Amino acid sequence: MTSGKMHANEPDIDADLVRRLLAGQFPRWAELPIEPFPSSGTVNAVYRLGDDLSVRLPRVKGGVKDAVAERQWLPRLAPLLPVAVPAVLETGEPAEGYPWHWTVCPWLEGENPVVNALPHPDLLAEDLAAFITALRRIDPAGAPPAYRGGPLAALDTSTRAAIDELRGFIDTEAAIRAWDAALKTPDWSGRPPGPIPT
Repeated sequence: MTSGKMHANEPDIDADLVRRLLAGQFPRWAELPIEPFPSSGTVNAVYRLGDDLSVRLPRVKGGVKDAVAERQWLPRLAPLLPVAVPAVLETGEPAEGYPWHWTVCPWLEGENPVVNALPHPDLLAEDLAAFITALRRIDPAGAPPAYRGGPLAALDTSTRAAIDELRGFIDTEAAIRAWDAALKTPDWSGRPPGPIPT
């Protein structure tokens, strides 16, 4: 079964390729069940490997540098964050017609929250705030530059739509006021901010 191509120049990626890559480089895992994992991500194809592992293969060349950064940074971040983050267990080499490095990571159980199904959405907000606060306390010196983000105005329509969907679950009027205030903040033009004080 193929994971489905999302990009014009994407290599052919399927469970058979994952099996061949594992057999050639990490044979201890080659007999485990392999299942494509449906993901909205466009950078990596993700496969479940047995019950406890995952395999990620970049779909585009731009995703290859992430594997290197993750191997270096995730072990440094993990003990400083209040939630589990995956660690790269192995980095595979290009082979079997697949042109880039790929990774094997632990599988972390979880699911995307569905706001109208959460009994206490405020607890999710508190957990998210704790994660962001912990992340901001980490010194980013030497970290790879971010490639996501940009002016908040570009997200105005989608943010207002998301807030509107939360009507009845959160104080949407307060959320709109906070969003309007955020939109008035000047775009960041300096260096990445350092850690917040502890």
